[in-house]
Amino acid sequence: MRKTVNQKAWFLVLPVLLLVGFSALIPLMTVVNYSVQDTFGNNVFYAVGLEWFEEIIHSERIHDAFGRQVLFTGIILAIEIPLGIFIALHMPKGGVWASVCLVLVALPLLVPWNVVGTIWQIFGRTDIGLLGYALASIGIDYNYTQNVFDAWVTIIVMDVWHWTSLVVLLCYAGLQSIPQAYYQAAKIDQASRWNVFRYIELPKMMGVLLIATLLRFMDSFMIYTEPMVLTGGGPGNATTFLSIDLVKMAIGQFDLGPAAAFSLMYFLVILLVSWVFFTVMNNIDKREN
Repeated sequence: MRKTVNQKAWFLVLPVLLLVGFSALIPLMTVVNYSVQDTFGNNVFYAVGLEWFEEIIHSERIHDAFGRQVLFTGIILAIEIPLGIFIALHMPKGGVWASVCLVLVALPLLVPWNVVGTIWQIFGRTDIGLLGYALASIGIDYNYTQNVFDAWVTIIVMDVWHWTSLVVLLCYAGLQSIPQAYYQAAKIDQASRWNVFRYIELPKMMGVLLIATLLRFMDSFMIYTEPMVLTGGGPGNATTFLSIDLVKMAIGQFDLGPAAAFSLMYFLVILLVSWVFFTVMNNIDKREN
């Protein structure tokens, strides 16, 4: 017998597709349109082909911003992933204290991005900020607005404070999903704590770790609000990451063509890395199944 397929469900999905098309596809096509055209004003455009893309590829300014962005993302992942695993491993497994710890860990995630930048902007000031005043009191010359090293350390610590909680929660969920039989078998075999982590906990957490790494990569690679509020991209261009440079190009200089080409290349880099992570996650799932 031929199975009848009910196509009425598409009518429920259609509003979502229309919303996505309006909010994502139409702006994307507008950016593509700007990336291959130039204008002298009065809404008169003429085609320039791939000129803007070539300009972005050979721009030393973009190369420097890309280097800063890769360095920042690498440092963030190197700190937050191991730190998140460490905290998740040492959190209570159940009871009242587990709930208390989960609430406390999740609190930084509830703070809006612009508020995070404002909090640390005040926190690091030497006149009224607790951190800046404390460091000045013990003789440390700290000034995140004038010193490049201080600015980088402040932004990194700020991001670690804000987003390590996400890694912790994902790792904790992965640990909670491990059956107790694995731990009982390890106890019978007198496995060391390191061996339990290496052969039981880490493999079982690999899926959520890849998700955490992917989310943190995407967010850190597109970071804008926090460093913009805290340092404005300074001192000089020391903390001018790709997103900040893109906004300055599009809004500050009103170079719509180069900015459109820049944003498309920016988007493709993130899309490519996300696809790599997705492929790795699928291979891990197939291996486990």
